[in-house]
Amino acid sequence: MDYSKLTLFKMMGAKVGYLSERQDTLSRNIANLDTPGYKARDLRELDFNNMAALHSNKLKMRMTSSLHTTGTPKMPDDFSDEKTRKTYETTPVENNVVLEEQMAKIAETNMQFMEVTNLYKKTGALFKTAIGTRN
Repeated sequence: MDYSKLTLFKMMGAKVGYLSERQDTLSRNIANLDTPGYKARDLRELDFNNMAALHSNKLKMRMTSSLHTTGTPKMPDDFSDEKTRKTYETTPVENNVVLEEQMAKIAETNMQFMEVTNLYKKTGALFKTAIGTRN
């Protein structure tokens, strides 16, 4: 079975690619910490809800019992997009790279990468269990 053709694995692959590119961008920001006039960069967050919606037509749900739910519950709106704040710090070389912010973003990206790789491993193990192999 080719796992790479499954939507879940495609989405995890896209997330890993995004996180790799973001880590590269953040490391460039740190490398240019003392470069005159350098402006810190970051990537736009991927919209995985939109990505899942594009593939949802392939995943038609069937209701085999009237007791099954007919829809999905909505998520609470407790989570809002993080706004990129204007930095109050200025440096003699007039760039806006704040080392502490960049390091925090790198740590966050690393945690997200570990989450995706753990999900990948657990999903692969689940498939192996389902088909009856352990290796």
